[in-house]
Amino acid sequence: MNFLNSKNLKPYFFLFVLPLLFSACESDINIKKEAEPIRLKAGMEKRVAQDNEFAWDLFKHVLDNTKEANTFISPLSVSIALGMTWNGSDGKTKSEMESTLKMSRMSEKEINEYYQIMQNSLVKIDPSTKLNIANSIWYKKGYPIYKSFLDVNQEYFDAEISDLDFNDSKSLDIINNWCSEKTNGLIKNPLDEIPADAIMYLINAIYFKGIWSSEFNSKDTSEKDFVTSGGKTNKVDMMRQEQTFNYYEDDKAQYLDMPYGNKAFSMTVILPKQKNTVESYLKDFDADEWNEIVEGLTPREVQVYFPKFKVQSKLELRDVLSVMGMPSAFSGEADFSRMSENDLLISRVIHSTYCDVNEKGTEAAAVTIIETKEMALPENPVFYANRPFIFLIREKSTGVILFMGKMGEVEKY
Repeated sequence: MNFLNSKNLKPYFFLFVLPLLFSACESDINIKKEAEPIRLKAGMEKRVAQDNEFAWDLFKHVLDNTKEANTFISPLSVSIALGMTWNGSDGKTKSEMESTLKMSRMSEKEINEYYQIMQNSLVKIDPSTKLNIANSIWYKKGYPIYKSFLDVNQEYFDAEISDLDFNDSKSLDIINNWCSEKTNGLIKNPLDEIPADAIMYLINAIYFKGIWSSEFNSKDTSEKDFVTSGGKTNKVDMMRQEQTFNYYEDDKAQYLDMPYGNKAFSMTVILPKQKNTVESYLKDFDADEWNEIVEGLTPREVQVYFPKFKVQSKLELRDVLSVMGMPSAFSGEADFSRMSENDLLISRVIHSTYCDVNEKGTEAAAVTIIETKEMALPENPVFYANRPFIFLIREKSTGVILFMGKMGEVEKY
């Protein structure tokens, strides 16, 4: 994985998770009328569990493949972008994508309906929290993309469809401007170029702005020490408040759940105990353990010290997703035959994110760009006998070998 950029807030000692899927955590604090739970169709709860399993798998693989101190991703954004792309896959590639995305025991229609219902519900569940989810597909003008592929993504993902002249420099600006607009200006220029062989871009953008249900008072923010993963001590702006929050603790970590708005969304903070690092904590962590933590959260008066911070990242996820189980999508074995009559593969998966946490709340955004191109024709092999070799003279119909030799030294003829 190529970690393209990460800045602000030096090495971390804690891990936080900003769920962009519905949080089932609730507390007894009652500032606003609490949200009614999202009602999913029968059987769709298992798809939420699968999406969360993918989220933790992706997060751990990203952390394993970067030396950067700070990492911020949106697994929901990656899942949605891959979900649109999956609609054009078939054969081995389709099976690998389903395995990577943890899709199982659901029909194509059920999976597409899940994405549709989830996206539509998430943006409506809390009027006091702003959440925008947008999808788009941009393809090379005149290129044969199947209408059925575009139609299914328009129907279930509400994807904006546009053909562009990729040779026109304005096309890059059009795509980047769309990304910036859909993330309220937080993600600028996520696409650095449109290569000559690019065929299509499948893009998801998410923007989140939540106000804490219990805001921190800026007067209580003061300069405190933050011990980094490398043992260095940094001075940070540490927020403070004492309030009733959902809280849980075990022998490995403390867990704090701080809600936004009407408490449909929350930030869950996992603070490994001093004997553990984030890496050692996550070593055997999985989605089942996450579910146990969520179930263990209960209201409790907590004195909270939490730093203000900003984090910004840009990742190339191709290698990570390949290791996670879908290598054929990026190779000459790719099967996207439900996308186009021509042979396509995924050439890049660009994931750009931003997060700002302060006394008022949290503002976060993500853009996932999946770039496809045509498979290159295999190059003719080069047989260059400029080193020792073995040679045989044989009769082919019988297979009889007449002569055999080894040339370890050849002189000018």
